[in-house]
Amino acid sequence: MQKLLIKGGKKLSGEVVISGSKNASLPIIISSLLFDNPVQFENVPKVKDIYTLINLIKVLGREVEFDENKEILKISKKNKDKYFAPYSIMKTMRAGVLVLAPLLAKFGKARVSLPGGCSIGARPVNLHLDALKKLGAKINVKNGYIDASAPKGLLGANIKFSSISVGATESIIIAAVLAKGITKISNAAIEPEIIDLIKFLNKCGADIKYNSKRKIIIKGVNFLYP
Repeated sequence: MQKLLIKGGKKLSGEVVISGSKNASLPIIISSLLFDNPVQFENVPKVKDIYTLINLIKVLGREVEFDENKEILKISKKNKDKYFAPYSIMKTMRAGVLVLAPLLAKFGKARVSLPGGCSIGARPVNLHLDALKKLGAKINVKNGYIDASAPKGLLGANIKFSSISVGATESIIIAAVLAKGITKISNAAIEPEIIDLIKFLNKCGADIKYNSKRKIIIKGVNFLYP
């Protein structure tokens, strides 16, 4: 049996640099697809999912610069936005399904591969899609891809999750922030990464309130600015 023996009695001092949280970084970076203006993120962790997301955002038509030494990520609009997230990228990153929300909210359409090759029967994906439908999205799943549209834009709605899901909560927050009207989420996840996402979007002009009873209220705005 392995064990770790620690001899105490010595005063500890010094400084340590803590890397940014991957779980907080992914949805915040994905939400930048809602912006027209350039945005810069600092203390971005150098992990596989971040590099995969960078490739995905490039495929979606954004210009990305990542200074690995300074851990600074810059994202700006390049040319025409694209709405197709291919399986070749999505297969390695479950969080990639979150791009469906900003694409629908901003452009009214999206074609996104199911994450990691999972089937539609996977409950976490169902929670995302069912909630987006309540916001007015039309969704069709076929051959491993989610085809979604909202030609008249997304509309605020009352959403109660049947089970608590961090990813689905993030998805609806991102989708509802530009929706017309008010969205109320019950049985929402309120993990630290959810709070970080809300604080970031509020700093960018969103109107989101939450409480410890797992309720989130989002009043849609016309635009966001970093």
